[in-house]
Amino acid sequence: MADLIEFRMDKADDPLEQLAAYDGELPIIATNRARWFGGKASDTGRLDDLFSASRFDAVEFVDIELETVRAKEWLAHEFRENDVQLIISHHDFDETPDREVLDAIIEQCAEFGDIAKVAVFPQNQGDTLTLLEAVNDATNRGIDVAGISMGEIGSHTRVIGHLYGSKLGYAPLLADDNDYAPGQIPLEKLASLIELTKNERVDGQVIDTLRSEVSVPKELTLSD
Repeated sequence: MADLIEFRMDKADDPLEQLAAYDGELPIIATNRARWFGGKASDTGRLDDLFSASRFDAVEFVDIELETVRAKEWLAHEFRENDVQLIISHHDFDETPDREVLDAIIEQCAEFGDIAKVAVFPQNQGDTLTLLEAVNDATNRGIDVAGISMGEIGSHTRVIGHLYGSKLGYAPLLADDNDYAPGQIPLEKLASLIELTKNERVDGQVIDTLRSEVSVPKELTLSD
């Protein structure tokens, strides 16, 4: 059902020991998010631990904040030496930037990484369209991008984002009671909803299912 596992090192008790003990089949995205980027890691040793994690064979992706790699451009090269791909991410927990700004952020993330990830918070339904349009245009320009509109208003973008080219979707396990980004949908439910959107045409049954399972703005219409 899942293709990757994101391992939040900043939420683990002993992340490097846990990585050493991992014997699963799914590749890992290693993330060690600092407090000022919405995580729990302190600055001391955070990047060193993330670099150590990138040496494990199971770790195929490393998530680094745009602000971090922009300040330390040498980081990208150092991590690539460990044969991992880089997800360069930007989070805005307050708003969705204007389209011009959002496009520039995606371009900067892509400059440093293999996947440009943007997660923004919508104030209204129009903001979710801004995010989807930015993802779609970036994809058409050849950028591998992952776009997320957070919160209840943006929850439906997690279901349909792949239709616009979004390369990654994030979902917690239903039994996991940790705090996650607002608007996330449990893995099994999200996988089922995404499968519905892969139908050759979106009929009334699919629309009714989406409306009952995820927050869909009233102004958004789905058509053939």
